[in-house]
Amino acid sequence: MATLSLRNVKKVYDNQVTAVHDFNLEIADKEFVVLVGPSGCGKSTTLRMIAGLEEISDGELYIGDRLVNNVEPKDRDIAMVFQSYALYPHMTVYENMAFALKLRKIPKDEIDRRVKEAAEILDITQYLQRKPKALSGGQRQRVAIGRAIVREPQVFLMDEPLSNLDAKLRNQMRAEIIKLRKRIDTTFVYVTHDQTEAMTLGDRIVIMKDGLIQQVGTPQEIFEHPINTFVASFIGTPQMNFFDAKLEENDGVYVVNCGGMKVGLPQGVRDKLKASQVPAQEIVLGIRPEHIQFVSEGEIPGKLCGTVDVAEMMGSEIHLHLSTKLQDADVSKDVVVRVSTGELPTQYHSGIPYGTKIGYTFPGDLVHLFNRETEQNLV
Repeated sequence: MATLSLRNVKKVYDNQVTAVHDFNLEIADKEFVVLVGPSGCGKSTTLRMIAGLEEISDGELYIGDRLVNNVEPKDRDIAMVFQSYALYPHMTVYENMAFALKLRKIPKDEIDRRVKEAAEILDITQYLQRKPKALSGGQRQRVAIGRAIVREPQVFLMDEPLSNLDAKLRNQMRAEIIKLRKRIDTTFVYVTHDQTEAMTLGDRIVIMKDGLIQQVGTPQEIFEHPINTFVASFIGTPQMNFFDAKLEENDGVYVVNCGGMKVGLPQGVRDKLKASQVPAQEIVLGIRPEHIQFVSEGEIPGKLCGTVDVAEMMGSEIHLHLSTKLQDADVSKDVVVRVSTGELPTQYHSGIPYGTKIGYTFPGDLVHLFNRETEQNLV
């Protein structure tokens, strides 16, 4: 069993800077967990503590049933893939992949079997006699992954392995990692700052900020039910729009007033607010760009209106940046609307020029309500 358990793990450096605070996570056997967050949030430090490359200041780390806080990296039965590939330039691909096995005195025929098997999985058999300088970035990354595969580790660690690749190759390698995961069927811990990678690869995502876990859940759970405004803004492209609004309550019936537009809430949300006895208050309303709806003139009283500043044509969809002046607001705010080109009103099929006035609204079942002080989700 290759379960992984981090219990109250903490990392404090000599200068008293705390990189990771009280990190608690249980990772199941053969689960693919992604640590994601902005630069400096502590995700790579956490991965390096699992690998044994950073000392744990406090807490306990278990691989299976074994406490490994003081176990050397080579004895933890883990393999790590780095962002920089870290290949030996004077060795061939075959020699790079076989090197760790030779150090462990694995028999030659077993080394040969493992290397050729990994090369076949990664489609690099034809490059086995080449040196790294003769390979592209994507091919080098495959070699680095192959070098980890041949060790047949209990836990597979990956530290931003795709960040040095161009966008097209990154998409291709992401698909390769999904296929690879199914073939080698082991426990993965993957670190990235790219939320697209996190959403497409992970069984579960761990979102971090300033050394603290913000939320743990499946990609769908985190997308649909972000726990706070940080998570809501970090997951999703373009990021969620936020509006200052008021949660109004009358005899247990809740409604949101956003810049003069009334947003009705679904019964399930109203029941949760009532059960938690949430009072009427100033809130932050969040709505994703793809959930904002065009409305025709006069169709909805009190709808919001914005002026097009930028229209980004993305092919199958268009991203509109609207300058919106809310009721009682001193300044205009930028609102991003993501619209499928197939759903554009007829008059906009040839494009949406600068300065066009757009009316829009959003459905109550797709809004997110956050406390303005704590930034926590009210539902």
